[in-house]
Amino acid sequence: MPNWKKSSDKPLRVGVLLFDGFSNHCVANAIEPLRAANMLGHKQHYEWQYLTMNGDIAESSSGLKIVPHGRLEDAKGDLLMITPSYGYKGFGGPGVQRGLRAAARRFSDMAGLDTGSWLMAKAGLLAERRATIHWEVLTAFSEAFPDVNVVRERFVVDGNRITCSGAMAAFDLILHLITQNHGNALALDVEQLFMAREPQTQHPTSAVRGRLAKGAVTHMQAHLEKPLTVGQIAVLCGCSQKRLQQVMQRDLGATPQQVYLRLRLNLVRRLAEETNLQLSEVALRAGYRNPSAMTRAFKAEFGVTPSGARHRAT
Repeated sequence: MPNWKKSSDKPLRVGVLLFDGFSNHCVANAIEPLRAANMLGHKQHYEWQYLTMNGDIAESSSGLKIVPHGRLEDAKGDLLMITPSYGYKGFGGPGVQRGLRAAARRFSDMAGLDTGSWLMAKAGLLAERRATIHWEVLTAFSEAFPDVNVVRERFVVDGNRITCSGAMAAFDLILHLITQNHGNALALDVEQLFMAREPQTQHPTSAVRGRLAKGAVTHMQAHLEKPLTVGQIAVLCGCSQKRLQQVMQRDLGATPQQVYLRLRLNLVRRLAEETNLQLSEVALRAGYRNPSAMTRAFKAEFGVTPSGARHRAT
């Protein structure tokens, strides 16, 4: 059963291996959710460093230059993300292959983003594994590496080898990893920050798996100011309340009440931290007639009062 909340004692260390021609979009979609997880959790869940093979500056496909923190050979950690994007075939020489094979002994997991899968396969790190790559080169990838079980999916996790099809899928992958490492609640928070800024959003979160659970979350997000009962949510989803309870527990590791509460309190947090609204008005916006009840629920969920969260954000 999925975990609604998980905690870790120390941050996960992530290395981002850049090559000239890397995609800004892909790297941002991988790193920004990690930054958001730290910010929303008020804890250093993740640490990351930018790396290149030789420690030189890497220039993206659009001309953005990044000064790395160091060389790949000096780095170790929990996850190495390989991000060549354009010009990937030119980076598959013996030196890079040796470097990646050595890195596989220093990093617990390795992830090929966009066309990073090609370099991993070239180094023999995907043999007999399921893997994907940017779909424009999927056929060529399959033909070049017959020992890899190539599949057309947004991302693939096969043990300690991870592959991802492109920039948009990178965001989904990182949400998946946040879910695995820290639970569905934090992943849902991150998803809301990037994809559901407005309370009346009609877009279900990709941090939620399963059609019924997604539909329930969508209805919850659309009714934050005037909350519905779980029974009413079930009717809107076309199922029984018992069925909704079972599915939410199975897919998210939480009851519908817990999920709904988290969504409402996330709205409280955003309004407290980002606006000057009186807390009595914030309470009404989040469906609380009694500000004291909102404060008690907020502190129980986040360990701080709404006014404390506002002060901390300034």
